[in-house]
Amino acid sequence: MRKYNSSFKTAFISEAGNKLKNNDYFGFVELDKYACYVIADGITEMRDSESAVKAIEAVIHAFQNAPGIRKRRIKNYLRAANKELLEGKSYEKLKASITVLVTDYEKIRYGYAGNTRLGMYRDGKPFLVTKDMSLSRDMVKDHELKEDKLSQHEERNNLFSYLGKNKFRPSISKKIRLRDGDIITLYTRGIWENIDEGELEDVFAEAGDDPMEECDKVEDLLLSRQPEDLNNYTFAAVYVNKIFTDPERKKRRKKIIVIAVVLLAAAIIIGIVIFLWRRDRAQKRESMEKSFSNAGMYMEDDNFIRAKEECGKALELAEKLHDREAEDKYNAYLIGLEAIIGADDCYGEGKYGEAKDAYLKAKVRIRYADNQGMDYIEKRLLQIGNYEQVFDSIEMGDRLLDCDNYELAEKKYLEAKSKAASIYFDEGKQQALDALDKLYGEWSAAKEEQEEKDAKQAADEVAAAELVKQGDETYAQNDYDGAMVYYLIALEKYTKLENTSQIAFLNKKIIALNEKQEEMEARMEEAKTLEEQARIFEEEKDYEQAKLQYQYAKAVYTELGKENKANEMQGTIDIVDTKIAKDEKEQAGQNAAGQNGDSGGGETVSGNE
Repeated sequence: MRKYNSSFKTAFISEAGNKLKNNDYFGFVELDKYACYVIADGITEMRDSESAVKAIEAVIHAFQNAPGIRKRRIKNYLRAANKELLEGKSYEKLKASITVLVTDYEKIRYGYAGNTRLGMYRDGKPFLVTKDMSLSRDMVKDHELKEDKLSQHEERNNLFSYLGKNKFRPSISKKIRLRDGDIITLYTRGIWENIDEGELEDVFAEAGDDPMEECDKVEDLLLSRQPEDLNNYTFAAVYVNKIFTDPERKKRRKKIIVIAVVLLAAAIIIGIVIFLWRRDRAQKRESMEKSFSNAGMYMEDDNFIRAKEECGKALELAEKLHDREAEDKYNAYLIGLEAIIGADDCYGEGKYGEAKDAYLKAKVRIRYADNQGMDYIEKRLLQIGNYEQVFDSIEMGDRLLDCDNYELAEKKYLEAKSKAASIYFDEGKQQALDALDKLYGEWSAAKEEQEEKDAKQAADEVAAAELVKQGDETYAQNDYDGAMVYYLIALEKYTKLENTSQIAFLNKKIIALNEKQEEMEARMEEAKTLEEQARIFEEEKDYEQAKLQYQYAKAVYTELGKENKANEMQGTIDIVDTKIAKDEKEQAGQNAAGQNGDSGGGETVSGNE
């Protein structure tokens, strides 16, 4: 119906010029709803080239299979022509310039590649002219070449887009609405190289209603120039005497207006709803970002409880906004904050071991929260490390105190006190002071006990020394039996006094009296036997006998001049003395506890030592 209710007239001329073969081609087809007009110019030196014919046939065929005026359709028509030339069999590669015009009898759309041209006149004046895809046209655009010099410029046929090119990029126009009386022209370079646009405008300024007359005028104008090298030329004119008018258009317009009003109202309502929704989301997002920013500031101030509250608010808003990225981020921060707060709780309760483990776990958690709070955690871990040093010194002091090593215990307690004071650790400092008070109390009692013991031992030492002196005097008188009696009595006293040096000295004298002539080897064997026996006593915890045997062994070694062994024995004796002293102290404590129980006459109450 569109074709029969409109009036389009088409005429064209196409000649070889002074060439042997015409490689230009023009074709058109007018269907009921759409019409297609195509002009092509073969770009080849072959006389019998069919580039233009093949290109137009491919376009017409593609158009008839899928007629339409959409941009994609026209691009497909041109691609079909390009494919036809690329796949064509020829001694020379097939190439062509082309312009395609499609109309629905109301509007037109065109596409082109190369340097064929389309012109349009409205009310006798030029309405549009296509631009060539050539180097010369780019030079005109860049103001390197004047427009009136383009038709003769040496680069006018140096094209960057044409049919037969692998990377084919045609130019497609927008839709242009037609008016009654419009004239559309299509022509090849044989025309525009010899007739400028101004002359063509004069031809169509007062055009009649027969397109063939204007085509003949253009040809006459061309031939009147008598160009020396006249190329193939083709010129086509399409007269739009009457465009299609849809009788149902007014009704459709009313209907469209009603629908448009309804849609506009709906759009306004939807727009308002969307506006309110977006504003609400924007406000929520702003609040979310503000809460998270506040959380960051609180974290900088080490106020992790308030930071957790603000981060929780931000996470709640992120969930309402369905912002998954923000949810993951804020959740990571929240987990890190909870870990730090939990560690702080243990730290505040003085559970430093648990706090240390908790801070180390928190350190892992905050890696997923941009390491926020890392400095705070490191500071806490350093403090806990210092506290542990204080507690370790106190614990070591306690162990030394249990072994009655008062001087070293005092040193460790003082170290703990000094360390605690330097880091302002009041709890640790107080524990160190309490330990020192306990130490000094026990140390004072031990000193008094030792002084009493030393006084008694001094008196006994004087008596024993007098006996040794008498023995020496008797020995000097060669009264070996008498000397032996004095030495044995003195030895008994020194044994009770646990004076190891005097005991050893007397043993030497006794040995000298009895075994002066014994071989050194026999004496050595005897010393080793004594030493081995001492070890057995020591293993059986008979320290008195062990000590005595060690003393004998030392005396022998001393007599024999084995000072190293004698010193070794002395070191062993000192160890045994320590064990003896500890046993006596424990025994004294048990005896004292037993006496207290007996004197109570009632229930026995045991206390800490």
